[in-house]
Amino acid sequence: MSDSTDSTTQTGPEIVTFGCRLNTYESEVMRNHARSAGLDDVVIVNTCAVTSEAERQARQTIRKLRRERPDARIVVTGCAAQIDPQRFAAMPEVDQVLGNQEKLQPESWGLPPTEKVLVNDIMSVKETAGHLIGGFEDRARAFVQVQQGCDHRCTFCIIPYGRGPSRSVPIGGIVEQVQALVKAGYNEVVLSGVDITSYGPDLPGSPSLGQMVRRLLALVPELPRLRLSSIDCIEMDDDLWRLIENEPRLMPHLHLSLQAGDDMVLKRMKRRHGRADSIAFCERVRSIRPDVVFGADFIAGFPTETEEMFQNTMKLVEECGLTWLHVFPYSPRPGTPAARMPQVDGAVRKERAARLRAVGEAAEARTLASLVGRTATVLVEKDDLGRTEHFAAIRLGQIFSPGSLVPAAITGIKDGVLTGTPL
Repeated sequence: MSDSTDSTTQTGPEIVTFGCRLNTYESEVMRNHARSAGLDDVVIVNTCAVTSEAERQARQTIRKLRRERPDARIVVTGCAAQIDPQRFAAMPEVDQVLGNQEKLQPESWGLPPTEKVLVNDIMSVKETAGHLIGGFEDRARAFVQVQQGCDHRCTFCIIPYGRGPSRSVPIGGIVEQVQALVKAGYNEVVLSGVDITSYGPDLPGSPSLGQMVRRLLALVPELPRLRLSSIDCIEMDDDLWRLIENEPRLMPHLHLSLQAGDDMVLKRMKRRHGRADSIAFCERVRSIRPDVVFGADFIAGFPTETEEMFQNTMKLVEECGLTWLHVFPYSPRPGTPAARMPQVDGAVRKERAARLRAVGEAAEARTLASLVGRTATVLVEKDDLGRTEHFAAIRLGQIFSPGSLVPAAITGIKDGVLTGTPL
C-alpha cells in the first residue's frame, strides 16, 4: 500500500501515478498504448483507492491539471476510477474514465472518446496479459507485473473491487519481459502484483511464487538483482524459502503485509495470520539470511482498536526487527465491513500513526548505523543517490548514470541518508 504520487511528462502523454508499484508498471503500459495511438496531448491520471486521502489527492490533482492544461484530454483510470467511475465522470475537468481492464487494452486508446465511461465488471476478468514494455522513464529499476487482483476479503480493503479476482501471468511471459528489460540495461527488477504470494494456482500445473522465481532466475542468469514488492508471511512456499537462503541475486529486503500486531485486531481485519506467525516468519528468515532487512505495512487506529491492542503493534516492530515501515491511519472505505464497525476517533488514529512512525524511524536509524563500515553494491537512482541491497538510501559523492551498479564503502550517515565512497 502506498499513497505516493509520481508525474512523468517527458514526451507525448503526461501521466500522474498514485499508489502502488503495480500502478507504476501499468502507467508505462498506458504510455506505450497512448503513444502508439498518437495521443500526445493527453493527461492520464492513474488513481489509487487504498485510502480516502489518495482519492482526495487524485481529485485535487485533476482540477489542477485542467487549470494547467486547458486544452488537453484528461483520462482518469486506476482503482478509484474502477470502483466509483461516475464520481470522476461527473467532474467537469474529466474527458474520459477507463476501468482497470480497459486501461491496458490498446484499443481503448485508439478510439475517439465517444463514451465518457468505459468501465466493465472487473470481477468477470479471468486472465492477465504479460504486457511487454521496454523500460521506465526516469526510473533506475524496472517493475514487472506477475499477478493481478485478490481473492481475499480483508475487512478494511476495497482493492479487490478495483482489481478483480487473483490471476497470474504465465512464467514464459514474465521471463520474456525480464529478458527484454535486462537487454535494455536494467540491473534490478521488482516483481509486483496485488497479492504476489497467491501467484500460480490459476495456471496450468499450479506453479508457486517460489517455483516461478526460481525458473526466472535460472532462465535470466544475466539479471543482477531481483526484489519482491510485498509478501504475505502465511503464504510462503518451500522454493521461496530455499531462494531466500541460497540465492544472492534475491535482495536481502522483504516487505511484509502485516497491518497489525494484535491478534484481536488481525481477526477483525480478517487477516489469515496471527501475531505469532509474524514473529516466527521473521525469526526463520533471519536464521537462514542473517543480513535480511524487513519492511512492513501497518494500519493505525483500526475500528475497535484499544490502546493495549495498539501497544501490541508497537512492540511487534522490535520483536520482528522491522526497519522500513509504511504506516497509515485507518481510513474507512464505504462498502467494506470495517466501515460499519465502531470507529476510533480520527485524532486518535492520527496520533497513533505518528507514534508508530516514530518507532519506525528509530528502527531505521539503528539499521543505518549497523551498515556503516560495511560495503555495498549501490543501484544509482539519480545523480549520486542510490539504494543498497537492503534498500537503504545512500549518497556516493559522485554522479553516476541512473541504473548503474556501483560498489561502495559505507562511511557514515548524513540527514538520515547513508554516505559512501565508490570503490
